[in-house]
Amino acid sequence: MEYRKYGLVVFLLTLAAFGFAQDVILNEAAADAEFLGSGDGFFSVVARGGFLGISLWLALAGLSIAGTHLIVDSFLKIRADRIISEPFITGIRGALDENNIDKATQLCAEHPGALSNILSAGFCNIPDEDAIGIAADLESELLLQRVTYLNVVGNLAPMLGLLGTVQGMIMAFATLGTEAGAAKNAMLATNISQALYTTAAGLIIAVPALGFYSFFRNRATKIILSMEALTLELMKKVP
Repeated sequence: MEYRKYGLVVFLLTLAAFGFAQDVILNEAAADAEFLGSGDGFFSVVARGGFLGISLWLALAGLSIAGTHLIVDSFLKIRADRIISEPFITGIRGALDENNIDKATQLCAEHPGALSNILSAGFCNIPDEDAIGIAADLESELLLQRVTYLNVVGNLAPMLGLLGTVQGMIMAFATLGTEAGAAKNAMLATNISQALYTTAAGLIIAVPALGFYSFFRNRATKIILSMEALTLELMKKVP
């Protein structure tokens, strides 16, 4: 009987120890889940993305800065009143009315820019009209090249966001096979958050970049057409 009592006591103690151990494991998992779930919000998700995740966010930040710089720079430099200066055009008209090609060429040298480069090529290569066409094509390419960089930013940003999405989904599916309980749910939510954050960031950068790309491209095209028409008009005054 005593052996049975001792056996019963050992059995009960074993059950108690097993239950205590199970509670400890569950409590630790819950604590980990709470830590993962609460974290520091966005920055916590970025930090848990690993080397690739942090690299993607740095690349997205660089694209955001580059896109902002290009937009502001285009607003300042791709303007009709800046490229086709009215005082400069008035001075060229006056010099051509006086049949003074040297004065017109000097005005072009004093006011460097796209239009002055085209006119200078025409004044220095009379009557070679091909020189005007070559200079016009070169200046048009230089003007549109500035806008093209915005298109590059607009195309790269969603691609990087998609790469971050793929990374987050890979980590999410890997979590399903390695974690258990509440910790698995928390890690799964963290990985999916990372995927969605990078997708959103890529789109936030790409949408305004592509929108301003179309806007500035149309503006640059109108300026180029105006320069070509003005050049043809002024070259008709050349004696």
